[in-house]
Amino acid sequence: MPCRNLAIARFWHGRTGGILVGMDLDAYVGARHDAWQRLEVLVGKRRLTGEESDEMLRLYTEVSTDLSTLRSVNPDPALVRYLSALLSRARIHTAGARTGSWSALGHFLTATFPAALYRMRWWWIGVTVACVLFGFAIGWYALNNPEVYAAQMTPGQIDAYVNTDFENYYSEYPHHEFATLVWTNNAWVAAQCIAMGVLGFPVVYVLFQNMLNVGIAGGLMAEHGRLDLFFGLILPHGILELTAIFVAGGVGLRLFWSWIEPGTMTRMQSFAREGRTAIAVALGLVLVLLVSGIIEGFVTPSGLPTWARISIGVLAQALFLAYVFVLGRRAVLAGETGDLDSRARGDDTPVAA
Repeated sequence: MPCRNLAIARFWHGRTGGILVGMDLDAYVGARHDAWQRLEVLVGKRRLTGEESDEMLRLYTEVSTDLSTLRSVNPDPALVRYLSALLSRARIHTAGARTGSWSALGHFLTATFPAALYRMRWWWIGVTVACVLFGFAIGWYALNNPEVYAAQMTPGQIDAYVNTDFENYYSEYPHHEFATLVWTNNAWVAAQCIAMGVLGFPVVYVLFQNMLNVGIAGGLMAEHGRLDLFFGLILPHGILELTAIFVAGGVGLRLFWSWIEPGTMTRMQSFAREGRTAIAVALGLVLVLLVSGIIEGFVTPSGLPTWARISIGVLAQALFLAYVFVLGRRAVLAGETGDLDSRARGDDTPVAA
């Protein structure tokens, strides 16, 4: 690697070489160029050992001081640009080495995300039970009170919905386009449930509004003897998809409760902790909803027998539950909470220097 530091030193030697504010800049650059060269060597490495990482942090601090000193003495544009660029490269290198590696992604998928799901399990299990019961209650009510949908739809619209529209919805678009459409839509609903958790009630509204639509559709299909078609098209993707939405709802409500009942923490500390965990869950649910979107786009409208399509949905759900209650439980027992590690989140309280 070319030593641009020596070129800078020679550049300064060929200039004034004078003493400004009581300091010989030529001598200063000559004395410091080895440290600058060493930092550049470390920045150029793809992987650093533990000792090299410590050395980089030490040199980063020293070079930052050098830059500050030179700016105060004689802010020559060439030298200031060089040291600023070197420090930027060092900062990007240290940040990327911690957060951008495959090991960080692996840790998130095998520890952080499943631990967060397991730690909050009672919240989203409670939301699941409440929403499923509400959906069946709405469906039962709609089945016994046809005026619920008769007031909104004409007989022709009801006939079209029951006999063609409901089924054609899953094959109206090309498979990949439909999968992308439902993936982004469901991810948006999940994001709403988590983001609006700070207020509490909007989460309940979003969840029950979704289950209201599902319940009315089920009651309408049941009244016309098409309940088998309804469950045959809903269950393959809907089991995992709705579970992800219920998880988002549970996390949103837990976020709301974190500042209502902070426990031994302050309200800000409690909310910050659950907020960081909520972000981790939101990122993980994007992947879960991607799987359900692929199932809805390619499996639900396929020519597979109904039992085969539903079996695929049940298998996906079983894998998700195993992910939570086996991998997540193991991660929690190992000390994971679903929160960021201490280096990434900083200190919650002042520490001694």
